[in-house]
Parts: sequence; structure tokens; C-alpha cells
Amino acid sequence: MKEKQIGYYFIVLASVVVVLAGIKNASSIIVPFLLSVFIAIILAPTFTYLKSKKIPSSLALIAVLGVFLLVVLFVVKLISTSVYQFSVNVDDYTEKLVIYYEYIASFLQSFGYSISIESLSEMLNAKQIMKFVSSMVQGVGSLFTNGFVIILTVAFMLLESETFIRKVQVSSQDSLEHIEEIFHKIKHYMVIKSLISFATAFVIYIALQLIGTDYPFLWAVLAFLLNFIPNIGSILAAVPAVLISLVQLGFMSASIVAGVYVLVNIVIGSIVEPKVMGKGLGVSTLVVFLSLIFWGWLLGIVGMFLSIPLTIMAKIIFNANEKTKWLALMLGDGDNLQKKDPLIIKQ
Repeated sequence: MKEKQIGYYFIVLASVVVVLAGIKNASSIIVPFLLSVFIAIILAPTFTYLKSKKIPSSLALIAVLGVFLLVVLFVVKLISTSVYQFSVNVDDYTEKLVIYYEYIASFLQSFGYSISIESLSEMLNAKQIMKFVSSMVQGVGSLFTNGFVIILTVAFMLLESETFIRKVQVSSQDSLEHIEEIFHKIKHYMVIKSLISFATAFVIYIALQLIGTDYPFLWAVLAFLLNFIPNIGSILAAVPAVLISLVQLGFMSASIVAGVYVLVNIVIGSIVEPKVMGKGLGVSTLVVFLSLIFWGWLLGIVGMFLSIPLTIMAKIIFNANEKTKWLALMLGDGDNLQKKDPLIIKQ
């Protein structure tokens, strides 16, 4: 009996590996589809509201997608201009960054550590640092690739939303409840996170504009997008803005910019967001970090952006099946342990 159980687990494990390998190889298809799903979830309430006001589906769809496209195109236009200007000036920023190596070498020598500028330049390659910043900036535009396919998919999803719900309702009432739970939690997360990220970006933009850092709108957009990446997103967003402030305005201004990012992260990220978000997600802190690594490896940068919604979806799906309910328990934040979960009683 035990041998059969071991064989069963090996088969399941092998199947999971095969499925994950297939998903990774097909990421070029899956990533646009996932983006379409989450965009459709965000736009669905507005689309449904317009239809409830007796507006035809075609007109409601045009209105919703039209406004969405106008906002996206406006942001892309501003980003593309800043990205081009930044790419042109990368070499100048690199040369200015090298100057700070002399200050670092002198500072280390004051403590008795003798190090040549050449050795320091090899350890902290200015060109590579600026290439890293440039790749981060250009990576913003990669989120908007396959735009036509994504918008077309979103349009069909919105049009089919009511029919899809009726199909699921006819096939299985339990499945409908799980799908509604997935939609509700993901919509809650995406809407609140978008508002929090917008507030973060707005504060960053105003602060950088007052300090005088180049391309404040670009760094604000980067802060908005990277805020969706848990744990490390806000740190990554600060790197280019601090470096540009350092080579453009000096050490004091760079310190102020770093302080602004830290303050925003503490006030908005650590105080405001937990209170607004609440405990509705039900995912542990460790799982949030591990899901960032897992989905990033599986689906790339888009997987990192969508790591929490995808983990929420996986948790609800696991919880729907008795055999995988223990996985949902492991992904949870532990609140159900205080409620004498039936799974724990059985064990």
C-alpha cells in the first residue's frame, strides 16, 4: 500500500514538472493571456456598470477600452521620450559616476585601506551599473509588447463575461463560487494596489520635481509599476533615481532622494497599505516572497508583477479539492489555524 502511495506521489511530481516546463516554454503565449485576464478583471466592473445603464455592449466596450487605451498611450508617449533622452545621456552619466570612485578611494584610504581607482572601477563597473539602470528603464516598455493581441483578448473576454458565468453556473455551482471568489479577491487586490501605487508614484514625482532630478515622470512610472513587485520592487525603483541624482546633483541630493523613497515606503508601504488592504488575501509573508521568485522564474518580469494574484488564484484552486487542501493551508497566513480547521483535526 505504501509503495503504491509513493508511486502515486512520484507520478504527481513528474506531472507537475512536465506542466511547469510546458508553461515556461509557452510563456510567450501564456504571459499575454494572463495580462489580458487581469486587465479584464480590472475593467469588468466599469463595463458591467455601463451595461446596467442600458448602454449597448458594443458601445460600453468601446468606451471602456477607449479610455484605457488613451491613458496607456499617453503614459507610453511620455515614457518613450524620457527613455530615449536617458539612453542618449548614458555615457555622460557613466563618466560622472567614475568621479565618485576617487572620493570612495580617498575615503577608504583615510581608514588605512589602500585601493587603486582601477581596482575600484573593476569592482564597481560604472558602465555596467548604467547599463543595469538603462535595462530597467527599457524594461518598462516591455510590459506593453503584444499590445494589440492583449487588447483584442480583453475585448472578447469582456463581451463573453456574462455568457461564461452562465456556462459555469449551469455546469457546476461550486465552480461558480470558486471563480467568483478568485475574481473578488484579485479585483480587490489589483484595485487597492493600483491606488496605493499611484499615490506612491505621485509623491515620488512631486519630490523629484522639487529636488530637480532628471526625468521625474519616468522614475514615478517606474515606482508605480515596480510597486506591484512585493518586497524588492520599491528598492529596485529607488536605484536609478538615486544614481541619477548622485551624478547630476551630488551626494546630498542623492541622499535626500534616497530618504524620500525610504519615507514613502515606510508610510505608504508599511503603514497605509496594510490597513487599506486588510487581511483579505490570506497569504503568508514567506509565501509572498517565495512566490515572487517562483513566478519570476516561470514567467519572467510579468510573473513577478502578477505573483500575488497568481498565488491567490492557486490557493483558492487548491482549497477547492480535498486532496490539495493541505497546499492551500501551507500557502495561507495561519488565520484558519485558530478556527480549528477540519484538515488539522483529521491529522
